[in-house]
Amino acid sequence: MTTFIIGIIILIVGGYLYGSYCEKVFGPDDRETPAVTKADGVDFVAMKKWKNSLINLLNIAGTGPVLGPIQGILFGPVAFITIPLGCVLAGSMHDYFSGMISMRNGGAQMPKLIKKYLGGKVFGVYNIIIWILMLLVGVVFVYTPGDLIVSELLKQEAVAANPTTWIVYAGIFLYYVVATIFPIDAIIGRVYPIFGAALIISAVGIFAGIMFGGGQYLQNLSFNGMFSQHPGGLPFIPTFFITVACGILSGFHATQNTLIARTVSSEKEGKTTFFNMMLVEGFIAMCWAGGAMVLFGKGTDMATGATLMVGLVSREFLGNVGALFAILGVIVLPITSGDTAFRGLRLMVAE
Repeated sequence: MTTFIIGIIILIVGGYLYGSYCEKVFGPDDRETPAVTKADGVDFVAMKKWKNSLINLLNIAGTGPVLGPIQGILFGPVAFITIPLGCVLAGSMHDYFSGMISMRNGGAQMPKLIKKYLGGKVFGVYNIIIWILMLLVGVVFVYTPGDLIVSELLKQEAVAANPTTWIVYAGIFLYYVVATIFPIDAIIGRVYPIFGAALIISAVGIFAGIMFGGGQYLQNLSFNGMFSQHPGGLPFIPTFFITVACGILSGFHATQNTLIARTVSSEKEGKTTFFNMMLVEGFIAMCWAGGAMVLFGKGTDMATGATLMVGLVSREFLGNVGALFAILGVIVLPITSGDTAFRGLRLMVAE
């Protein structure tokens, strides 16, 4: 359990110190933000700091800080160190500067920023890649939650031959269309804070369960075979960092931070909205990784799928009600990233 606690300390103390340093380097001031100077009631809409923070958390999270760490902990307790170190030094810094640089450039999206700072040739390649990737993210986040709704909630087989599957897909896609076009504070600004708070509460519940009953099952870091503990023999590099990208460093986050750069009322709110929300995602990743290790330590088969592990971890630490809550959360999380992926794509095309 010592390694887990050290990781949490790195996340909190390191995040505070490095966050203050990053803020000092950027130098936020009292200039008016795009939410004020370009207010249009659709994309440029000033919202409260707490609301921006929770919305941004869900935008960047998806299922990444839940499913990724559950798979990543198979590499052993080294995850308890690499997650917080990566989150503080890379992820949070990346999220802060991408959001703040966008804010300083009138809420510009990533392709426009790339063109300004890296030139037209890089922009030409980047623009094609990012458009394709944003479209693919949105598509993946149609069928992922759709399959879960059909199989876990409706108790039907989530296959192409089942008409219910396509009806659910259509419903999710219709929501994406609406959320992409409507003003950001009309739908996203109303429901996201609720889901964001729920995500944090469930992580805190798991953390409390680990600290007051599951700590003995958490392994401590050992230099003997530190990077070679995966039961399937997968290499630590690059597999671990791809698997736990959302808890460490994800380029997708930059496309989401630039959305919220258009709704922040003051540059001085940037540290909380961008840097600290990535720290929160790192904390969520640590909690789910720790919860999974506790269950593996109690004898759960390491071959258990990550989605199934969500229910097992939730029942272990949150009870039966928590298990249902977690499944709903896993369904909601990809939806809250899928709609903003399409929204981001719309803004990129418009620019």
